[in-house]
Amino acid sequence: MSSDKIVRIGGASGFWGDSATGATQLAAVQGLDYISFDYLAELTMSILAGARARNPERGYATDFVDVACRQILKTCVQNGVKLVSNAGGINPHACAAALAALAEELGVTVRIAVVDGDDVMAQAEALRAQGVTDFYSGAPMPARLISANAYLGALPLRAALDAGADVVITGRVVDSALVLGVLMHEFDWRADDYDRLAAGSLAGHIIECGCQATGGLHTDWDRVPGWADMGYPIIECHADGSFVVTKPEGTGGLVIAPAVAEQMLYEIGDPASYVLPDVVCDFTQVRIEDVGADRVRVSQARGRAPTAHYKVSATYADGFRCQSTLSIVGFDAVAKARRTGEAILERTRAMFAAQGLQDYSAVALNVIGTEELYGPHAQALPLREATMRLAVRHPQKAALEIFAREIAPAGTSWAPGTTGSLAGGRPGVSPAIRLFTFLIPKEQVSPGVTLDGAALAVPAAPAAAPTDAPARGAAIAAAADSGEEAQVSVPLVRLAYARSGDKGDISNIGIIARHPELLPYVAREVTAERLRAYLAHLVQGEVTRYEVPGIGGFNFVLQNALDGGGMASLRTDPLGKSMGQIALSMMVNVPERLLALGR
Repeated sequence: MSSDKIVRIGGASGFWGDSATGATQLAAVQGLDYISFDYLAELTMSILAGARARNPERGYATDFVDVACRQILKTCVQNGVKLVSNAGGINPHACAAALAALAEELGVTVRIAVVDGDDVMAQAEALRAQGVTDFYSGAPMPARLISANAYLGALPLRAALDAGADVVITGRVVDSALVLGVLMHEFDWRADDYDRLAAGSLAGHIIECGCQATGGLHTDWDRVPGWADMGYPIIECHADGSFVVTKPEGTGGLVIAPAVAEQMLYEIGDPASYVLPDVVCDFTQVRIEDVGADRVRVSQARGRAPTAHYKVSATYADGFRCQSTLSIVGFDAVAKARRTGEAILERTRAMFAAQGLQDYSAVALNVIGTEELYGPHAQALPLREATMRLAVRHPQKAALEIFAREIAPAGTSWAPGTTGSLAGGRPGVSPAIRLFTFLIPKEQVSPGVTLDGAALAVPAAPAAAPTDAPARGAAIAAAADSGEEAQVSVPLVRLAYARSGDKGDISNIGIIARHPELLPYVAREVTAERLRAYLAHLVQGEVTRYEVPGIGGFNFVLQNALDGGGMASLRTDPLGKSMGQIALSMMVNVPERLLALGR
């Protein structure tokens, strides 16, 4: 194996619904070896389960075949570019069959591998009898699950590529495994070469969310050019595990160290113990550095032996939900919007009582545009147009069908300037889907691989004794408050970058100092206790701060922060995307002389 070998992988999709431009953009790049497509958010599996229940030929991310591959498959086959994707969802064999039909239509020959074995629904009753509980809350398993899928690792993907697959379609694998499997195959990394496995997992983590690695969601959004033609990420990977993040030449976006650092902390927990199926990663000493225009080098990830369990993400229905919006214009728009929502609730509750229906199990009345997500930190402004948003949950679908019918009458009954629903038409009623997360011993899950319809052997993960977390390095020192220097109070955004995301009902906020000299003041001012108090109107659980000295930052993990998260949450931001922005509004003290180092 040549030490100067470089494997180039493009990330064309960050979720089901991402832009179709990523695939065509990357397929045109000369010298690209692979394109990775990530489609599966945690709750996507329940949506796909419903699709398969209605049609046994569905249950996969149809955009992969109908949009992406229809546009690029012939070009990729001609150029020798291989594709890896978790588009298989809950029905990877149906996805492969649809792709095979497309290949025949296009007149190309392609070897398609399928990775399955992640679906553990058949074990649900036995697991319930064993007393399996939710990993986060300790709650017992619900009586009926919609889906239950283990997060598989990279070994099945490697086996498929080793056997000569041109396209690998998986069910539920951990997102970063799409890239790690490629790198294990290309560089012949051993399953116990944990530092390299951690580095390959980080490479996959950086590009698994598409343009979030190339300037998307960057704190300094106004520095990012070319939004309409954002470049999708490309990683140039080396055998030692280091890699360079870049993007196609001539595209929009911005690849800089702070944006890549934000993405490294996105949706992870303890950066010293990021648990994946193949390796437990330590990202605390990772170095991220600019090495040219739109080129960022990432190195020094470390890893240790994986655990003996897979994480399982299961979903279940907990009643029903419905939400609607009304746009209201004119004087006192906010008061009119709020009174409209209150009237809808009062009227429908009376109708429920008359029909013997119980009250709502939860309601959320918001007036969008009034900074309600900021809670006590909101800046009140007089508005002459506002949007009423009313979201509700109820155990019975019939009750929410009454609710849905009683939105439109507001247009003629109450506030002047009521212009109708922003969504248009009567709102729909849908199941309220919740996550149930648990661990399952790896020996109870059997990953499978088929290539051209024939089963392949998948090596078992090597047995490894559990290892303790490495000793953490010296703590990031907070600045001493001597009282001798003149201090000024400024929003945190002047001193730091931030990005936030979700895992069920947990949110995380990565905060990175803009300059090494600002780091001690960020450490001093942004403690777990202070952030918990600042976000007390949103966060119901504990807040933990983890240090990431390699990039000069911190990762904050916020428990019980999203009203259940995902489709169960009634909040305007059920995915925690706004948490980082709210945190950046917190006022912090810093010596005036250092302000020039910030924004």
